[in-house]
Parts: sequence; C-alpha cells; structure tokens
Amino acid sequence: MDQTIEGKIYLNGRFEEGCIGIKDGKITAIKKILKGDEHYSFSHQLILPAAIDLHVHFREPGFTYKEDFYTGSKAAAYGGISCFFDMPNTNPPTTHTNNVLEKIRYASKKSFVDYGIYAGIIDNNIDEAKKLSEYCNGFKIYLGDTTGSLQLDEQKLGDVLEEISSLNRPVLIHAESNKCLQQHRITEDNLQDHIRSRPAECEENAIRNILLSSKTTKKPLKIHICHLSSCEGFEILKKHPPNITIGVTPHHLLLNIEKISKRYQTHYKVNPPIRTNLDQETLWYGIQKGFIDILESDHAPHTLQDKEAEFMDAPAGVPGAETMLPLFLAEVKRNNLSLKKLVSMLCEKPADLTGVPKGRIEIGRDADLIIVDLKEEIKNIRAEHLHSKCGWTPFEGMKALFPKHLFVRGEIVIEDHALVGAPGHGKHIQPSQYIRM
Repeated sequence: MDQTIEGKIYLNGRFEEGCIGIKDGKITAIKKILKGDEHYSFSHQLILPAAIDLHVHFREPGFTYKEDFYTGSKAAAYGGISCFFDMPNTNPPTTHTNNVLEKIRYASKKSFVDYGIYAGIIDNNIDEAKKLSEYCNGFKIYLGDTTGSLQLDEQKLGDVLEEISSLNRPVLIHAESNKCLQQHRITEDNLQDHIRSRPAECEENAIRNILLSSKTTKKPLKIHICHLSSCEGFEILKKHPPNITIGVTPHHLLLNIEKISKRYQTHYKVNPPIRTNLDQETLWYGIQKGFIDILESDHAPHTLQDKEAEFMDAPAGVPGAETMLPLFLAEVKRNNLSLKKLVSMLCEKPADLTGVPKGRIEIGRDADLIIVDLKEEIKNIRAEHLHSKCGWTPFEGMKALFPKHLFVRGEIVIEDHALVGAPGHGKHIQPSQYIRM
C-alpha cells in the first residue's frame, strides 16, 4: 500500500479505532493494523470523509480579478474540501462544449483539489446537451435573473427536463421565478429593498414549477434545488419526491436581516436574499428534521471595491467555501448539530447526487479524508487569515473549527493547517468515473 492512515475512523455513523490502507489514491483496506510505504498516525483524532462543495463560482475565465482556480481551490482545501463543482456563469459561460473543455484546462493547471464543471442550459443550447454531458458533471438552470445572463424561459422547463432526462446528469436549479422578479422590481437602496424585490413568493412560484415539470419526464431525473431561503419555499418542499434534493447555504443559515450591520449592507447582498430570523429558524428546523439534504457554500466572491458600490449597482454574492465546514464543525462542538448530520450534508449526499466516488470512507472510493481534532480551540474567523482572492468574509468574527489535515486521493494537501500540496494535483472527475446513479 502507498499510504496508511491511523486514527478514529468514521464508519457508518460511528467511530472505530483503525487504519485505512490506500493504493493509487483509492481506499483498499480498513483494518485495525496496516503497513504502508507512508504511515500517518492521528491517534485520538477523527478521520472523516472530506467535504464536497456542490456549488462554487471560482470566476475563471473572465473574472479572475475576483477569484481563479488557484486561489479558490486553495481556499477550499484549507476549509477541508477535496472536491468542488464550478458553476457556468463565467465569461464565456459554459453553455457550449468548447467552453467546458477550456474551463477544465484552466483548472487542470491550478487546482489543488478535484473538481467538476457544470454546463448551463439556456434557451438556445438544448441541442448541444448530449455533447455537453460527455464532459460536464451536471447541468445548471437559472429560472430567474441573477449574476450573468443565463436564465431559461420558465415555460420551457418541462420540455428541457424531458430532453435531458436520459443523460444521467444531475440538474441544479436556481429557484426564483423571473416573471415574479419582474413584477416586484424596484430601485434598491438597502437589504430590505432587496428582499422586497426578490420576495419569497418568487422562490415559491419557481419551486411549484419545478415540482410540476419534474413529474412529466419519462425517465427519472435527479434535480437539486439550490440555496433554499424561505419559509414559503420550505413548506412546499417538506414532502418533496425522492429524486429531488434541497440545498441550503451557510449565509442563509447563520445570517439574517435583523442582525446585519447597516454599515455593510452591500456586503450581504445575495440572490436569493438573506431573509428574516423566522426564515433562518425554519431552515434549521428543516435540517434537524431531515427535510433539507445538502449544505453548499454558493461561494460567489466579489472584490470589496465591487461590493462597496451604490446598493443597486453592487453585485450579489458572498465568499464562503473556506469557512463552510469550519463554521459547522464549531456548531457540532457546541452541540447545535450532530456530526452524523454534517457528514451526511457535506459528504454523503453530495456524492450521491453527483455520483462521484467520494464522500464515504469505503473500500473502492477515493481516499479523500480530513483529520479533525475536536479538542482544538474554536477560533474567530478573520478575513486576513483566509485565502480567497476577494479578501473579505461575511462571517468575520464568527466561531469556526478548521480541519488540521486534508488528503486528496491519498496525497496530503493540508498538513497541520498549512498548504503542502501543489497546484495541478486536482483532477477533473470524468463522468466515466461515476458510481452509477
């Protein structure tokens, strides 16, 4: 074996003292004692599956002054993420096969961790979906106007889902109805205006459309509703069918309009909006009761200069990849969230949705692992200690527990909270490598 890693291993929801054997980046054995060419001993520390971030915007190509695959993947690695999936709203957007291949080439030279690429489905590229599916790891559909101009005509959703249902790729959907957004459009001067211009009604209408349209496909299709934000949206989805998963972000779970400083309103402008304390409590209830499936960062960085424009002109989006897992490890340590639930939402269910051979400590899967010491002190997040190119965080001062080590396919990338991996170690996860969905 190439590597062996010893410690308290998370197996099927509980911990067992033992050793993981790794060969060619794959887990090949899990036993009490193993010998390998390289041996790592983490006695009394926790060995967990590394996190999978289903939803990032690393801005390359086209907006690399905000982020790129080097800085974005480095931030992800420090946050215990071994695999990320990048969204299509770059310049050019990944709505055509050549653009997907170009983005894969950029990431192949720069990424510290593994990655997948989504293709955007818009009104005029459905004929290319089959070709796109040979290289992309899923499809993204925007039902409402947001960063970039990639929205799909809402009335076409059913036909589009039917068209791509045979391609064995998950479909992620930004659920805000564009018709509803147009009806509520106003001049925005602050976050309250932003909520009024993107009310929960728009999320609710989009979700109803998704549920209705998904019933008409002849073949089963995995659909993921991104960044749920409202009580109204949650009420509709409480009884969602098994082929639909629901995502939620750290900023919708940990921030609300009542607690945000009036001085930095533009910093917290996101789509869909950060809403009320009641919405926040409802999302937490959804997690605790098992209605919400996946935690996703929606890492969407902008520079401080961009964010400090007049409110109407300031772009929507916040960074969050590096801080996602650490924020919720702190919630685990404070007994606000079970570790089993966190592993399910950040590792197991993202792997199930995308089909990647990661997310669990099992023989045959990639040896993507993090080492966590729950005895370490919880620290306050400081932007100056983070690694995104944008240079700020909406979670400044909040409590977090960062993983000590990260392994990606058996190779150590973060060691004792320091980067030791190399850019280009990360690989594109080819669709042919998928565990069948």
